[in-house]
Amino acid sequence: MRTAYVSERMLKPQPAPLQKARGWGAARIGGTLGTAFWALIGLAILVNFIIGYDHDFVARYAPRMLGGLWTTVWIVAVSLVLGALLSMLITAARLSQNRAVAGIGFAYVTFFRGTPLLAQVFLVYYGSGEFRAFFEAIGLWWFFREAIYCALFTFTLNTAAYQAEIYRGAIQSVPDTQREAGWALGLPRKVIFRQIIAPQAMTIALRPLGNEIIIMIKGSAIASVITVFDLMGETRLAFSRSFDFQVYLWAALMYLALVETLRRIWDALETRLTHHLER
Repeated sequence: MRTAYVSERMLKPQPAPLQKARGWGAARIGGTLGTAFWALIGLAILVNFIIGYDHDFVARYAPRMLGGLWTTVWIVAVSLVLGALLSMLITAARLSQNRAVAGIGFAYVTFFRGTPLLAQVFLVYYGSGEFRAFFEAIGLWWFFREAIYCALFTFTLNTAAYQAEIYRGAIQSVPDTQREAGWALGLPRKVIFRQIIAPQAMTIALRPLGNEIIIMIKGSAIASVITVFDLMGETRLAFSRSFDFQVYLWAALMYLALVETLRRIWDALETRLTHHLER
């Protein structure tokens, strides 16, 4: 009897609510018109790109642009690796209980994240000449007199600041219960960090690190303003000789292909390393 009573009191399945038709408000009309405008602009560029295709032009400048692409990849890869090593020290400083050490780490991160990368490149490239006698005395002028090394040095310092903040945030995102569990087991602090905290923090940091790599690839075009012949540098040189703006379209496609390839590789890596979290 109780079962029957409960079944009578239960609500019967209700039909799904009717979907209200979306009206054509001002926001929707404006968004549609804006999308159509940019779609037409993109279509016009694509048509002009196809019509104006010049095989001789591509054969003349494509090898140099591919060489510039390799230079871009080299600069970004080396600066990211060196920046990762430097960021570990900065992260340790940011997490230090010593106020002086933490203040130094905070000042470093604030400067390199709060000033334009272009200004930093100019400071290193043009500013190092003011201290030429000093660098010659310590045997480092050979490094700072080369534009590509100045760009590499600046990119390393810049990405180290961003990576340090990514690692700091990831470490602080690991719940305190993980540390407490390690202490309950009697594990040393170093073992707790290396075996418990660091693996979880790296998992958290994967996506923002991927974003930082992509930002570095696109930001590396700044190196061309100090005569580094990376992809953008070779593109500017080709345009100055041909006055054909389509060379910039080729450069954009190369950057797009590089970024998209890296994004897919990073997504596959992230899926591989975090598949256990989806269960």
